[in-house]
Amino acid sequence: MKENILIEKSIDFGARIVKLHRYLVKTQHESVLSKQILRSGTSIGANINEAQYGNSKADFIVKLHIALKETAETEYWLHVLHKSDYLDEKMADSLLCDCIEIKRILIASINTAKES
Repeated sequence: MKENILIEKSIDFGARIVKLHRYLVKTQHESVLSKQILRSGTSIGANINEAQYGNSKADFIVKLHIALKETAETEYWLHVLHKSDYLDEKMADSLLCDCIEIKRILIASINTAKES
């Protein structure tokens, strides 16, 4: 079976978000923002995976759009966590880089699906 790079990247990113949540709760004693980013950051991959089993091309595109919206929300929370000093520059940049890469792949995938 051919590897799906978007699914793999979203799973890896989701695992990083789970670890980030654990870090924020244990080390920073932060629970409100960490729950927000846990929800949005893991939802990206869940929606990408769900899109693979859509009933139609339209359903596939809708699920990818939901994943894209979750990516935008996750990007927002990463900026908030960085600006509020819960994340240092290096950690924030690394997570943002991965998030933006997934966002770009999602946009390309949506555009390709719409064209075909």
